[in-house]
Amino acid sequence: MRSFPDRVRHALMFEIVGLAIVIPAGSYLFGLPAAHMGVIGIVGATVATLWNFVFNLGFDHALLRLQGHTRKSVAVRVAHAVLFEIGLLAMLLPMIAWYLGVSLVQAFLMDMSMVVFYVVYAFVFNIAYDRVFPVRSNQPAFAG
Repeated sequence: MRSFPDRVRHALMFEIVGLAIVIPAGSYLFGLPAAHMGVIGIVGATVATLWNFVFNLGFDHALLRLQGHTRKSVAVRVAHAVLFEIGLLAMLLPMIAWYLGVSLVQAFLMDMSMVVFYVVYAFVFNIAYDRVFPVRSNQPAFAG
């Protein structure tokens, strides 16, 4: 299991590298100034991080109440991922549309393209991270 400092390094690297890709690529693809993509990227990453904490806590409490445990089947994991993204979309969509002065449809299409990017990015980033920073078998869970 990864240590707490390793988890912090992972989270920070994930966001920094992701933003380093999203800001220039989004600026180019959507024809927006990099500063606008930077605001959207940073606000989006911050909201997603906070939402992740709140949503996972609430989801686990709901599972505990409904099932008596927090184990997640494949179907529950799919529901978890879909509900997380719907909640994040509901929070970010109005902000993106307002900030860029675009329609909700345009903001939705931009957001969906970012979701697709982050799904692929997360897959590739995590494989690379595991190769660069392998887990030692004797590494304690919360070593400082």
